[in-house]
Amino acid sequence: MDFSLPLRKIIHVDMDAFYASVEQHDNPTLKGKPIAVGGQHRGVVAAASYEARKYGVRSAMPSKTAKEKCPHLIFVPPRFARYKEISKKIREIFYEYTDLVEPLSLDEAYLDVTENKKGMESANLIAKEIRQKIFEQTGLTASAGISVNKFLAKVASDINKPNGQKTIHPDKMEHFLEELPVEKFYGVGKVTANKMFSLGIYKGKDLKKRSLEDLVRLFGKSGKHYYNVVRGIHTSEVKPHRIQKSVAVERTFFEDLLDEQQINEKLESLAQEIHQRLQKNNILGRTLTLKIKYKDFSLFTRSITREDYFSSPEQYFNTGRKLWELRPFDKAVRLLGLSLSHLNTEEKKQISVQLKIPFEEFENE
Repeated sequence: MDFSLPLRKIIHVDMDAFYASVEQHDNPTLKGKPIAVGGQHRGVVAAASYEARKYGVRSAMPSKTAKEKCPHLIFVPPRFARYKEISKKIREIFYEYTDLVEPLSLDEAYLDVTENKKGMESANLIAKEIRQKIFEQTGLTASAGISVNKFLAKVASDINKPNGQKTIHPDKMEHFLEELPVEKFYGVGKVTANKMFSLGIYKGKDLKKRSLEDLVRLFGKSGKHYYNVVRGIHTSEVKPHRIQKSVAVERTFFEDLLDEQQINEKLESLAQEIHQRLQKNNILGRTLTLKIKYKDFSLFTRSITREDYFSSPEQYFNTGRKLWELRPFDKAVRLLGLSLSHLNTEEKKQISVQLKIPFEEFENE
């Protein structure tokens, strides 16, 4: 650990099975039962209760697979307005302690409590208070991780889930990082983890033995990140105003689409939706991306960037049509999505774009 770096007190709060827990709280008959939030017939699981997770049901899993793993799984339609309502209450609790709150999604956030509004020395006690208040005001449980940087706090929040917390103290950090499996390190995905395994790198202590030059040679620019993070060097600050880099709307269909008229109708609907949301927040963008997921789950994306900003639903639709015509093959379509990037805003706020969807469709947050 490099103690020349400023030691901050960072808390990562993560709600436990948030969407599913909200449904179980609001409908007590679902308590103790395996439930999945999402479409039963098509789409994917948005969230799974802990009872469902015991059977291997996970978020982002196709609903059909989830049902095979847990035949008595109960599907519940998502209610995003309700989840946002509760998320707002939770964030209000965070702001009682600090203004340095960085939301990652509706159900998790980083808090920098190095200096806090309560004047409390112990970040561990702050996390306990926050979790207790969340339970008292919403009836839901949260887990928390506490450490000197965001990476360690996030790893720690998973250790005693659900309804628990874990503090990684500076004097325990070196040992913790040395014993941490490399796939748990921030920025190490499946492909990188498998490459590390092939090199005999399984834990932090194996990673730590490699020189900076060696890691850069093996992993490019990411090598420097791996060299630093295994030594507890992760300097990313809690950013209370995260700038939204893109806005996306997607729709998974109850039945696969092949008819051109149906495709046009769906694209027009997506174009109207993204325009309304962007207009509401005074956001414009220059790059439009069309996403197509086919019946066989293969993906196709294509983008167009303009010199000026898109500004009307007709422009979104017409450009979406041009991108549609560039698709590589004619196959039944399972999902369509439009997203906008290269946004005009430097405003420090998050934009949450959601679709009002029927039961059989699933929205990506």
